[in-house]
Amino acid sequence: MTADTNLDLLEQDPVFNLKGGMLTVTIIEVVRLDTGRFAKQLADKKEQAPNFFSDTPVVISLEKLDAHMNLSTLAGLLQICKNHGLLPVALRGSENFRPLAQQSGLVLMPPGRGREKPAEVVAEAPLQAPEPQPSANVPNKIITQPIRSGQQVYAPGGDLVVLAPVSAGSELLADGNIHVYGPLRGRALAGVRGNTEARVFCQSLEAELVSIAGHYKVAEDLRKSLWKQAVHVSLDGDSLKIAAL
Repeated sequence: MTADTNLDLLEQDPVFNLKGGMLTVTIIEVVRLDTGRFAKQLADKKEQAPNFFSDTPVVISLEKLDAHMNLSTLAGLLQICKNHGLLPVALRGSENFRPLAQQSGLVLMPPGRGREKPAEVVAEAPLQAPEPQPSANVPNKIITQPIRSGQQVYAPGGDLVVLAPVSAGSELLADGNIHVYGPLRGRALAGVRGNTEARVFCQSLEAELVSIAGHYKVAEDLRKSLWKQAVHVSLDGDSLKIAAL
């Protein structure tokens, strides 16, 4: 084999692969222009779950904006997002916003199809959790109804217990542990205020992302071990450990 042949083979050797994937991206839907209130309300959200606001990619949706958006105003909103640890990666809206996206260095995504639901905190249900019991003397949150796509449920200060399935596109957050007595198909972030002892328990691991104290694994990694099985996830050093229940 000649040197030229070796060079040709080397040139044909791929240096990257293109892969399709299902990724969960947070959408910030701007409905009115008020940068002061935007900054305050975003700060309030960060106070609830500070580790979630760490290099989180977001899409800025302008579809329901009640006023004209100019470049300087958009730059201000993007800077507020970045100041809180969010990474704006795209605008979403009609073709009218393409020049604005290009001038801001962002991708323009087409309008949504109305399938997203507003993120919400589901009310606490006055029930006792089955075994295993979450930690005592903390304000645990217990949810009895299924968690739908687009919903966000947060348990500040304690554990989150869900006695129903968790759909893809939803998000669970807790300062303590997360218990899911059914399939876990969305995102589960335990120990969001830095509790490295927090754990995630579920009856069927089908999650898009699991995180403990800011350390996480996405679905591509989770599929490698105990996928669709009952597991408990803990933090071992700087990596997540997944064990069968």
